[in-house]
Amino acid sequence: MTSKHYDIVVIGAGIAGASVAAELAAVTDVMLVEAEAQPAYHATGRSAAMFAPSYGPPVIQKFTSASANFFHTPPEGFTETPLLAPCTVLMIGTAKQQNAVTQFIHEMSDSGGIEPVAMSELTAIQPLLREGYAQYGILDRAAYDIDVHALHAAFLKQFKRNGGVLSAASPVQAMTHQDGQWQLTTKRGSITANIVVNAAGAWADEIGQMAGAEKIGLVPKRRTALLIAAPDAAMLDKMPMTIDIDEQFYLKPQAGQLLISPANEDPMQACDVQPEEMDVALCIDRIERAFSLKIEKIISKWAGLRSFVADKQPVIGYSTQAKGFFWLAGQGGYGIQTSPAISHFARSLILDEPLPQSCIDAGLTPEMLCPSRLI
Repeated sequence: MTSKHYDIVVIGAGIAGASVAAELAAVTDVMLVEAEAQPAYHATGRSAAMFAPSYGPPVIQKFTSASANFFHTPPEGFTETPLLAPCTVLMIGTAKQQNAVTQFIHEMSDSGGIEPVAMSELTAIQPLLREGYAQYGILDRAAYDIDVHALHAAFLKQFKRNGGVLSAASPVQAMTHQDGQWQLTTKRGSITANIVVNAAGAWADEIGQMAGAEKIGLVPKRRTALLIAAPDAAMLDKMPMTIDIDEQFYLKPQAGQLLISPANEDPMQACDVQPEEMDVALCIDRIERAFSLKIEKIISKWAGLRSFVADKQPVIGYSTQAKGFFWLAGQGGYGIQTSPAISHFARSLILDEPLPQSCIDAGLTPEMLCPSRLI
């Protein structure tokens, strides 16, 4: 790989990097550089992602809407595996959370698929719910589970089919810009490129500083998940994913078991994050308070990093301080469900193409996402 030149180098082969690299490789010469030996080792590979139009802040909802056609009807040859599986979501709230429930219903009244649930019907919909715990419920019938592995693998396959080159186990060690070109030093050699796309996830601000770009204030936040046995696997087929209205926990049927989380967002340094015992204890306490479960055994546990900037919107656009350096960061926990639209949107900005019509129709503009908004 020594002294190879590419039009564009994309740093990070998680869902953000793999999807934009696939888009770019269709029209230009691209190398995708990944620090780990296995792409998607961090956030992407540890995600229990869903496609839910009601999930996330307004800009995320717009990108989700713009991604809908791709998920429901993938491009021919993209994948032989269905990317979506129907999944009902039940949002619940206690008496003290009435205001949050009312606000959510008001904000989502035009989105479709959202319907309030009477208190008397809650346990029929979610039989594990502890009697009397929740006073309010909202059903979202427009949600789907995403096959994250199939989606990510399909983007990488498309990237390679388009002539892209993947270099794994190649952490970037240094970057310089001279005479209109970037030179990157990696563990496996040096690369030159006209443009660098920073899709490094939790490490994006570190890569930005290495390049001399502005700091975007990216904060990686730890989220923990546990897998436990279901009391009755037969009931899981029709059981909805159940989420606290303030996102203090969630419970989701998964492969005959239950995936549970305290939905924590604990700031920390970028690293190979592992679950902490306090998070595990917090998760068990919240789940046992809300559901008729006694958790005595944990089948498995893990943690992942979801990275945010101050306004919790993605950062997509060229740096104002480092020429030819493009930010693609801060997707939070929404990067998978928005990846089709965000990758197409980012490609249009990187190559100075017209914005995708689906993004225009959703009301998305470059100004909403540009890194200069954070300075």
